[in-house]
Formats: sequence, C-alpha cells, structure tokens
Amino acid sequence: MAEAAGQGPKNPCVSSVTVQLEMKALWEEFNQLGTEMIVTKAGRRMFPTFQVKILGMDSRADYALLMDFVPLDDKRYRYAFHSSAWLVAGRADPATPGRVHFHPDSPAKGAQWMRQIVSFDKLKLTNNLQDDNGHIILNSMHRYQPRFHVVFVDPRRDSERYAQENFKSFVFAETQFTAVTAYQNHRITQLKIASNPFAKGFRESGDSDSWTVSPRTPLGTPAQSLSSFSPCLLKGPMEQEKDANKAAASSSRTPARLHHQLLAPPQALLPPATYRPLTYQGLYPAASRARPTPYPLPSTQADRPQADLSLSAGLGLLPPTALGLGPGQEHQ
Repeated sequence: MAEAAGQGPKNPCVSSVTVQLEMKALWEEFNQLGTEMIVTKAGRRMFPTFQVKILGMDSRADYALLMDFVPLDDKRYRYAFHSSAWLVAGRADPATPGRVHFHPDSPAKGAQWMRQIVSFDKLKLTNNLQDDNGHIILNSMHRYQPRFHVVFVDPRRDSERYAQENFKSFVFAETQFTAVTAYQNHRITQLKIASNPFAKGFRESGDSDSWTVSPRTPLGTPAQSLSSFSPCLLKGPMEQEKDANKAAASSSRTPARLHHQLLAPPQALLPPATYRPLTYQGLYPAASRARPTPYPLPSTQADRPQADLSLSAGLGLLPPTALGLGPGQEHQ
C-alpha cells in the first residue's frame, strides 16, 4: 500500500483508511516486463483489473471511490523490437481531457466497501478524444500511473470548505503502464493470455508455439467472484468481448438512464398497424400463372396470425439508437 505524498491533514473518517492491492504478484510480474494496456476507439477494459481491499473506514459513513490516470512524464515512446526495449521518441502529445472514473456503487457505506474486494472491472480506456461514453481518454505510446481515491461524503452543508480533508489518495507503482493500440512486447502478450481467464480460447487453440507461459488463475481472485467467470468460459474470445461490450455501459450513466436506453417502449416492439404480410405472388406476380407444384408455396407462411410474430421480428424494426449504441461505436 502506498499513499500519495503531500496530502496534508485529513478528516478522521479517511485518515485511518488503508488499501491493499489485489493480485499484487501478477501486477509486479507485468511491471518487470513493462506493462502495456490496450486503448481503442470504443474503449477497452484493463487487464490485470484494478482491484483493492479497503480497511479502516467508518462503517456507518458514506464514501465514494474513484480512479484517475496521470502521465508519468512528458515524453512519447516507441518500442524497439531489435532490442526489446522502450525508447523515447520525442515530446508528449497534447494532454488528453482529464477524467475520473467513479465506482458504479458509489456512494456506499464503509461497511459495504470493506465487506468485499472492490473491483474496477467496468473501467475502460480509449484514445478517442471525442468520446462521450465517460471512458478514460489516454494518448497511445505514453506512460501513465493509475491513482485510487477514497472520498468521504461529508454531510455538512459547507462540506466544500473541507474538500481537501475529506479524501485520501493511493498510488501503486507496480500498476503503471504504457498505453498502446496493439501489444508491442510479445512477452506481455504471452503473459496476458496465460493469466487472463477470458483468454481460454487462445490457450486451447493448440498453437503452443505462440506462447510458452503456463496457464494460471488470477492471483488473489476472491472465491465468490469465480462464479462470474463461468458463462464467459464457455464462449470464444471474440464472443466474450462482444457480450461484454453489450452488457457494459458507461459508468457515468445512472441505472435509470441505462434502463431507458436499452429497453424500447413495448409499442415499439409490435408490428405497425399498416403491416401486411408479404406473399409469394406479391413478390413474383408471374407465379400466379405458373403450373401447380407438388409442394406448398412459401405463401402458406403468410397465413399465420399476426399476433404470432416473434419478438425478433419486432426488434428488427428498432433503430440502432434504441439499443443505446452511439454513432461509430463498435462491439468488441
């Protein structure tokens, strides 16, 4: 556990808070190789996932948890494949818009935060400067340090006067990374495949020459969270990312807004009043003059009652915006 320096005096509700980084050994293993994190236009989750165990909170007080990312320096980097090392390529690009990611359960009582491992598995990284989904915007080929903040929700009316006293920040040096659009160091790729439970499809592909690190389970993963992996382990890696991107929404949106964006009103799922089933003769007028066939024509499918239309047919009438997808947003 490492506290950020120069924080000054703190409120008693946060002064005794301590934080332990989960999967510390795995983070250190990545850090020795030079951790890389993928950034995409649509946003990509971090692996290893930032998870912490929190102690020392007031069990009856309310707290908000959040993260931000700060540049480690003012340089841009490139990877030299012949020497397997990162080299300085010049001065850093203009700073990206500063954003913070609130844990979706914030605010909550201290007792709830301390009861279980806190995971920022919904956090996504993007290089899209125009992103409007609340993802963390980073410059590719730049180095960053994640920071974790515990904020006491002060019930006093003039709480803004005590803003500097009501939060405590934590920095773990082993979590720093280089943002990339594609992995540069092949050893990072091997370690991510070997240690990521969602990369099961890569491990079972039989391509033993592509990686040599033995499979592992995430270190420090709580037993109660393992059940959440089981549905995804039955699918290939591409299907997992698609499902994950469909299920995950921006952490800045409230559940109510998310509900209205993903679910269309019931009347939108019904066929319009002017709906007329297509018939074989309607599509092909000449068919009415053709000789009879010994098998039923497709027009027999039009005799079904309109009420028997499946839900999928109704969903075909919905525009993409009804499903909460922004312009240009892709499934991972």
